Amino acid sequence: WREFLWGGLACGFGETIMHPVDTIKTRLQSGFGQNANLVQVSKTIGARDGIRGFYRGVFPGVTGSFVTGATYFGFIETTKDLLQEKRPNLPTPWALFFAGAAGDALGAVVYVPCEVIKQRMQVQGSRKAWETAKQQQIKAPVFQYYSGMFHAARAIHAQEGTRGLYAGLLSTIVRDIPFAGLQVIVLYEAFRKTALKVANGDLSCSQDFLLGGAAGGFSAFLTTPFDVVKTRMQVQSTSARYTGWLDAITKIKEQEGIRGLFKGAGPRVMWWCPASALTFMAVEKLRREFNDQGGLQILSQAA
Repeated sequence: WREFLWGGLACGFGETIMHPVDTIKTRLQSGFGQNANLVQVSKTIGARDGIRGFYRGVFPGVTGSFVTGATYFGFIETTKDLLQEKRPNLPTPWALFFAGAAGDALGAVVYVPCEVIKQRMQVQGSRKAWETAKQQQIKAPVFQYYSGMFHAARAIHAQEGTRGLYAGLLSTIVRDIPFAGLQVIVLYEAFRKTALKVANGDLSCSQDFLLGGAAGGFSAFLTTPFDVVKTRMQVQSTSARYTGWLDAITKIKEQEGIRGLFKGAGPRVMWWCPASALTFMAVEKLRREFNDQGGLQILSQAA
């Protein structure tokens, strides 16, 4: 249970800190306001919605990140040990890959609905901005304004059914399995293994921070096209522009070129470098604290 707990806490913390960057990325990738760049989107959010606009959708974001972090890191530890016991000849990186994929697949059950809600709230912005856009007859990606996480969940389910809450499920899995299962964890473990040999001992928090950031940033850039597709699928609501993730990839490439598939790559890397760095630093810190002092003692002290 310890791996599940510290994985969830670490990912929830990372999402809270980096949510404003994720809001900018989501606006860029949504396909509405296609000529806007990172600076223009940031200025627009600040001018129309203020600081609160950057944190729109933070609660479903943290909820989804906590659950997926818990299942991801929990399965990494438990499944990796089981695989190595049953398949002792299986290399550690591949054990990590299968363990991460299993954790991501399970976490997607909760993560995807939270992500759909979060991204629609991020694209909408504040009520004032949404009403202004509606009055000016600016095409909006979501026709109903969501006042909060639970209102959004009820509204989406009423209008689009369960399929609406799980929009982009396949694109999420296609993005997350290579990202988290293979690239981030395998890269991080490889980087950490090399660093441990050089250091001849345990690593510091700052070293864990740098290694996690490097692994997260590199893999985030490579998987940006899948992230763009996922965002488009999740914010299109009932006015469907794409019938599926393959249709989305084809149309985006035809209409916007390769650059369209890499929209938001900058803020995505900006998000994942520190988020991955903070996550892995927190995971290693919590792991050391639990091992040194005992999990129950730490929890009682925290309470």
